[in-house]
Amino acid sequence: MGKKLRVGVVGVGYLGRFHGLIYSRMPDVELVGVADIDEDTASRVADECGCRAFESGRSLVGLVDAVSVVVPTTAHLTEARPFLQQGVHMLMEKPIAATAEEGLEIVHLAEQAGIILQIGHLERFNAGVMVLAERIGKPRFIEAHRMSGFVARATDVDVVSDLMIHDIDIILSLVKSEITSISAVGTPVLTSHVDIANARLEFANGTVANVIASRVSEKTMRRIRVFAENRYESLDFIEQRIETAYPRPRPGKAWPEVVMERVDIDPVKPLDAELAAFVDSVRNGKPPLVDGRVGQDALEVALRVREEILNRLDRF
Repeated sequence: MGKKLRVGVVGVGYLGRFHGLIYSRMPDVELVGVADIDEDTASRVADECGCRAFESGRSLVGLVDAVSVVVPTTAHLTEARPFLQQGVHMLMEKPIAATAEEGLEIVHLAEQAGIILQIGHLERFNAGVMVLAERIGKPRFIEAHRMSGFVARATDVDVVSDLMIHDIDIILSLVKSEITSISAVGTPVLTSHVDIANARLEFANGTVANVIASRVSEKTMRRIRVFAENRYESLDFIEQRIETAYPRPRPGKAWPEVVMERVDIDPVKPLDAELAAFVDSVRNGKPPLVDGRVGQDALEVALRVREEILNRLDRF
């Protein structure tokens, strides 16, 4: 085995803690340390992971080859800049930034440094999403629902950048066409930001996508339905299960039979798969599945959706 990859985690709240724990179990990785502005949190997670605790991300610069940045979105650029300027590979949690301008600066810094920049669009590493991408060639209509109860984190951004952006990213990866029209509606419920939203995306190739996201729902639902010519696929993200329907000719009958099947999928833990892919990209120079430009594309669509929602709210 070669030299261990030295990794750090900046921001070890709910999600960052899992980054640290997963890295600490990787045999080819040395988790150098974790950093958080809350010293007690940093110390507690460091004890769990068997590494050092740091008071700031900057303290890790020069000690690590790669870093996960898992801080509030509004702090992404501030925390990322010193690492990128020193050529440290980075997994940046989604969305890439709070604004398009900050996202582009992160992308440009990474490209200038020639390092791996992976954006944490976790659902791309869901086994069901990977299988769905292989099964769908030219989607005609896509419907996505992402609903969850309220939790007091990620409230520095709206539900579009918090939750809907997952499905925006997946839809962009499936359709591969320019967006020609966006219409959207939404409203704040519990926070000062939009907490529930619906967007309709129309693409140059004729595909239409309807996307709904809520972080104030009673029940949790994460599902995407894709309609293509003579085929329908429905993915449950939580169960990592696909159900499909398609017509099968019946000789001598006027109409074909509608066949409904369940696709067998070997489930994976998406965060484990995402971090393993990041480490592999760094070690072998492989382009990440979701690089900075891909993350920037998803952010820019999310910001357009938010602008449509806010413009509509202003008319009330």
